[in-house]
Amino acid sequence: MTGTARVSWAQALSWRLSRHLLDPVGAEPPAGVVRRLGAVLSMDEGLAELAVRTRSMTDPPGGLAAALATGEVIKAFAFRGAVHYLSPEEGGIYLAVRAAGRQWELRSWVEHYRLTAAQWPHFRAAVREAVADGPLTVTELGEVVARHSDYRHLRPVFEEGAGTLIKPLTWQGDVSIGPPRGGRLTLQRLDTNPRWGGITDLDVAGPGAITAYLRTYGPATLDHVHYWLGDGLSAGRRRLVAWWGSLADRLVEVDVEGTRAYVVREHLDALVAARPSEAVRFLPGHDQWVIGPGTQETSITPASRRQLMTRKANPVLLGGVVRGTWVRKQDQLTVHWLDDGPPPRDELRQEAGRLAKLLGADLQVDVVVGDR
Repeated sequence: MTGTARVSWAQALSWRLSRHLLDPVGAEPPAGVVRRLGAVLSMDEGLAELAVRTRSMTDPPGGLAAALATGEVIKAFAFRGAVHYLSPEEGGIYLAVRAAGRQWELRSWVEHYRLTAAQWPHFRAAVREAVADGPLTVTELGEVVARHSDYRHLRPVFEEGAGTLIKPLTWQGDVSIGPPRGGRLTLQRLDTNPRWGGITDLDVAGPGAITAYLRTYGPATLDHVHYWLGDGLSAGRRRLVAWWGSLADRLVEVDVEGTRAYVVREHLDALVAARPSEAVRFLPGHDQWVIGPGTQETSITPASRRQLMTRKANPVLLGGVVRGTWVRKQDQLTVHWLDDGPPPRDELRQEAGRLAKLLGADLQVDVVVGDR
């Protein structure tokens, strides 16, 4: 193929739907879905499970929690400081990028926690030793660590949750978030997970994170990558530009209705061959389909629906574009169709039936046309 390939947004989104295991729906277990998406937000566990299950024809209820318990997926503080499910095999590339800012060396950090950069490796070792025999709650971890005279002053920090202090411990692979105990967050040693691939060298992690993004969220621009890794993981624009430049031989430019975007070279033929999708999909709020490219990406989220998506409304997709929202109240499922033209009622009811099976409920469906 010579010259710049041209594709429509409908083609691009169709290809991306297939990469997201949404059209056709995949058959991957939870770990495979998480690995494909790169990260799954765990702010709301019900939404996280639905995000995974809606992409798989084989995932049973509770599959994501079971995968966490067996170490097939891990939890860590990642994008935008929030807890995400990651793949133990590949999650280290994102954590390496997040740790690149070395927050624990900042003066404000040192003064607040009274831990110097020279003390930080010893503190990390004390934390790893504390959880060597199994997961601990944050308070329990604080009690063990505070037995060291150098860290006694941190006991109140742990009693208050220690969120900011714990984050870089997950970025550096010392601990991950374990299954909750009595509704409380636990921390567990990560290097005992045989699937854990370790924290990747930063010069390898950066380009790896970019190509992983393009494999699932492409075709995309450098601005999209900056949103995902720069804004999301504080990678820094200069680093991202350098990593992007190092991938010149692996990426290829495509013209998407006037937008210069890029895909990994080996995916070009499949992208060009893609045909527009007519799939209707009901996704949970803050799903990676919307969050990965960002709610400002109007090819997916029209500007009039951006506020709904940022407020965690459940999107209804047609061909990959947010055309409406859905909400469940007990046994009633209401679809708000916000697009011009008549809604595809048969397809909406068919997808509602699939959602009902995922939720284990018998739902009555009502389609409302117009504003919510």
